[in-house]
Amino acid sequence: MTRIIAGGAGGTRLDVPGQGTRPTSDRVRESLFATLESMDAIAGARVLDLYAGSGALGLEAVSRGARSADLVERARPAAAIVRRNAQAVAKALGGAIAARVHESAVHAMLSRASGPFDLVFTDPPYDLSDADMTADLVALTPLLSPDAVVVIERARRSTPPDLAAAGLELIREKAYGDTALWWAEPARV
Repeated sequence: MTRIIAGGAGGTRLDVPGQGTRPTSDRVRESLFATLESMDAIAGARVLDLYAGSGALGLEAVSRGARSADLVERARPAAAIVRRNAQAVAKALGGAIAARVHESAVHAMLSRASGPFDLVFTDPPYDLSDADMTADLVALTPLLSPDAVVVIERARRSTPPDLAAAGLELIREKAYGDTALWWAEPARV
């Protein structure tokens, strides 16, 4: 079972797509969000959740005070689940929330999106190539606010993301079992 861990919608159960997604474990999400809260990166943030799966990361941010969340998921069944989960979080928070679900390929959505985004989660399928991951990050960077935080989740055995090619700088990295997280920010010029 996946659930919202904390905030106004804490405890809300989230549905998870049956195939094609890999939900971030509660343990990893707890650590991730503790770090983001210590960085003051959530309150009032405009969030972008790429490869949303169930939408758990973006909706967790909304539960904890993010201003809005754009959730991008290409698979139609998963996008429908993200919509239901957004409705459940809205109900738990007592009304409408600014959560938009984009049923689209990530790169296509990034090419037509307008930012700025303050907090971005990108948790692509483990089989996404390094070149495609870098292309996503390059397309993302112009949409970031100057103080944005980008969190990239991949398999621990994956090649680290090419942040420099995208104009990003590493600020933290951590492994949790088979999962690795990288936190990055726009490079200071």
